[in-house]
Amino acid sequence: MSTALAGKSCWIITDGKAGMDVQCIGVAEALGVRYEMKHVEPRGLYRTLAPYGPVDPKEQFAAPGTPFAPPFPTIAIATGRSSIPYIRTLGRRAGINTFRVVLQDPKTRAGIADLIWVPAHDRRQGPNVVKTLTAPHGFTTERIAALRSQLPAWIAALPSPRVTVVLGGKNGVYRYTDADDDRLQRLLKAFADQGASFLVTPSRRTHKRLIAAVETATRDRPRVIWDGTGENPYPMMLAGADRLVVTADSVNMTGEACATGRPVYVFEPSGGSAKFRRFHEALRRHGTTRLLSEPLGRIEPWTYAPLDSARMIAAEIEQRWMRRRGTLGV
Repeated sequence: MSTALAGKSCWIITDGKAGMDVQCIGVAEALGVRYEMKHVEPRGLYRTLAPYGPVDPKEQFAAPGTPFAPPFPTIAIATGRSSIPYIRTLGRRAGINTFRVVLQDPKTRAGIADLIWVPAHDRRQGPNVVKTLTAPHGFTTERIAALRSQLPAWIAALPSPRVTVVLGGKNGVYRYTDADDDRLQRLLKAFADQGASFLVTPSRRTHKRLIAAVETATRDRPRVIWDGTGENPYPMMLAGADRLVVTADSVNMTGEACATGRPVYVFEPSGGSAKFRRFHEALRRHGTTRLLSEPLGRIEPWTYAPLDSARMIAAEIEQRWMRRRGTLGV
């Protein structure tokens, strides 16, 4: 995607968590900017006070030789509570010369950024707030198409329908009881009984019993289960899917599955929250996903336009940046 910001400088400010980096990089790449990663790790009182407190004076923000020394960027993208003191301080130092973007609700006043992105299920509203159904990521329509054009033989050889199973795991919201593991096993066995083959990718949060349940369900069918060694084949597994099964505990993984344009079944373990329910209900209403529940009927196809939230957010950033330049007579 070519934008008016293509080639401009950008700082990405996060605490280094992979999920946060993915969202910011997705937007930066959609804009075509030259980005630098600025991972922050406030300590002690300053960590506790974030997002409301200041940057630790010992970090000497903007001093020569420090990570935030000038020249300041044309655009800055931040996410996560630890990043907010830095984007606030950058705004004070750079002023209107840096267009500031915050992904996810910063839990602070609206003026913290020129644009705040939140998912559609978030309650935050405001003139500088934009919303999309899914979180931004790097799986553009073009990237998915390119991956599909060069699928490795070990995926291409699997019979259709190829079902990619994207596994999350326990978190502060979803519990994953033994009964949940067993239920997913039965549902995947129902896919297997209809002739499916499988591409399975667990995450760092996936517990051993859940992996064992998936292995048992798929053992009589052609399959590839990533064991965590070597390069993660996740991008190829997304692109190679005819259908996808994603666990409900990850907004990022669900959104990436919805970038494929292929049917996405969402498996919901025990637990959940109002925010997660609003997220998944919105996707079902949009016609993108369906709940994976018993009994599983015939594996049905359905279609939808792939969701590319990074591109939508980038377009909004570009419009607002151009509008401000026009207002300033630049």
